[in-house]
Amino acid sequence: MDQSKTPASQISVQPDTLALKEKARQEGIETVWERYQAQQPQCGFCELGLSCRICVMGPCRIDPFGEGPQRGVCGADADIMVARNLGRMVAAGAAAHSDHGRDLVEILLAVAEGKAPGYKITDVAKLERLAAEFGVDASLPLTEKAKELALAVMEEYGIRKGHLTFTKRLPAARLQKWQQLGITPRGIDWEVTEMLHRTHMGVDNDPLNLLLQALRCALADGWGGSMIATELSDVLFGTPTPKASQVNIGVLKADRVNIILHGHNPLVSEMVVQAATDPALINRARQLGAQGINLAGLCCTGNEVLMRQGIPMAGNHLLQELALVTGAVEAMVVDYQCIMPSLGDLAACYHTLFFSTSPKAKFPKATHLNFTPETGADLGRQLVSRAVENFARRIPERVYLPTESVPQVSGFSVEAILDALGGTPEPLINAIKAGQIRGAVGVVGCNNPKVIHDYGHTTLTRQLIRNDVLVLDTGCAAVAHAKAGFKTPEAADLAGPGLAAVCRALGIPPVLHLGSCVDNTRIINLAAALANTLGVDLDQLPVAAAAPEWYSEKATTIASYAVASGIFTVLGVAPPVLGSKTVTEILLGGTTPHLGACFAVEPDPEKAAALIINHIAKKRQELGI
Repeated sequence: MDQSKTPASQISVQPDTLALKEKARQEGIETVWERYQAQQPQCGFCELGLSCRICVMGPCRIDPFGEGPQRGVCGADADIMVARNLGRMVAAGAAAHSDHGRDLVEILLAVAEGKAPGYKITDVAKLERLAAEFGVDASLPLTEKAKELALAVMEEYGIRKGHLTFTKRLPAARLQKWQQLGITPRGIDWEVTEMLHRTHMGVDNDPLNLLLQALRCALADGWGGSMIATELSDVLFGTPTPKASQVNIGVLKADRVNIILHGHNPLVSEMVVQAATDPALINRARQLGAQGINLAGLCCTGNEVLMRQGIPMAGNHLLQELALVTGAVEAMVVDYQCIMPSLGDLAACYHTLFFSTSPKAKFPKATHLNFTPETGADLGRQLVSRAVENFARRIPERVYLPTESVPQVSGFSVEAILDALGGTPEPLINAIKAGQIRGAVGVVGCNNPKVIHDYGHTTLTRQLIRNDVLVLDTGCAAVAHAKAGFKTPEAADLAGPGLAAVCRALGIPPVLHLGSCVDNTRIINLAAALANTLGVDLDQLPVAAAAPEWYSEKATTIASYAVASGIFTVLGVAPPVLGSKTVTEILLGGTTPHLGACFAVEPDPEKAAALIINHIAKKRQELGI
């Protein structure tokens, strides 16, 4: 929905967001919604994918009505222009998540070499399993095994293997489909580089060929970089298990030092969590009048420490500015991805300290404290110490915390789900066969000011669970669902009778939190496990994916690897492809004969739910269940 035509009271379905937005208005604070309105009307050429600035013969645009230019200066028509632009979006998203994974590989190697004080191997069993998967000698001592695993994983980024190790987790039928299309992912960086090369002027000018490489690039992330990030985070910090926690802006405490952890990478945040338990720092906070130190998460860094450490979640993407408007935040610590450049200006309106930590991501008016594996533990302590000292600068009359937090249960890794099922997916499959669970859907993705905040996520998911569809979520969608009350065992009351019975028997919610946005790989791993157990390909399963409020290049990549993996995917916001009939038709159905899955675009979450439920019913019928 176009927020430029929407009353301010309807920017969000969340009471804490609306209350803080009103406080920001009263204090003259600009937020993402004002900036969105100031951009209206947004460029229609860009929205359709019909603008190009790849080279400086341009920028070029193509008239969708056929009255103006129909080719760029180089001769590219609408199909070429749209396909190139989409390919570059996918490459950027794959690079972002895969570079996240690379950071974890480097930390694992540093731990193995004794160069990362404060870090350790937490899940030894998972390290052992991964080492075996990558062919590491089982007889090696633990630290040597970790080193050899790190070195083996590093090869996934290059060209030596010619294929990605994690793709062996898939059914043979899926790998055969990729081979037939020529999209089997090779080295991670290879695919990103080739996508960028092909979209340079004068290289690949066949729209279908460009889209095939975009899929291969996305698969290199889904079954490569993102999966590496997930698996090695588990090795270093622990594989998530269900944990009770809290969510919404009420997790901030008026009587404590509040530190917000924001971004996407757990390397710094895990060190902050450790430092926040230091008795000396807690005593110092009390000396300054606080009752202790309180940590809260935003976006996917928040999801990382939520699912492993039980740290509560303050909010998702569109709440990041409003969290500072509370006046209760002593420090916001960021790493990278989805962090608004506006935060430095906004923090300066309050007493909040704004710290950046990644050498890859610096921000205006942020104090940069550089992270390295060698200094991570010291950095965590320094960040907490400076936040504690800043409590003395808080202005109590500017503090406004409008809501009480609500409970949630999070941390359902694939391992935790299988453990709850007795170590095998068979009970889940039996529940699906019996019709208690009609199917499963990954509801994932970002927030977008073009969509009423959290409306798409919560409306879609409410309809799905009412119809006995189990929902798996990650990222910003997970926060929306938790705030709506979908994430406790008592939420079984919101589900259909079959799903509710399963949830009550297992003591789980009808919506299972699987982590941050890189952890969408947990969803495709679980789907692969179900497919392998049933002896079918992923496209035969009664499953789907949805991103009702997505905005980022990373989401483009995630959706692309979901479809390429055989999972029907519904988007709530149209990608910039509608300027090309050819590209649009390929994405909305042309991939189905080859991959067994395609995209759909449906902004109305009620209608999106109907699309998914019908898809699941069709898959059940085809399987004879």
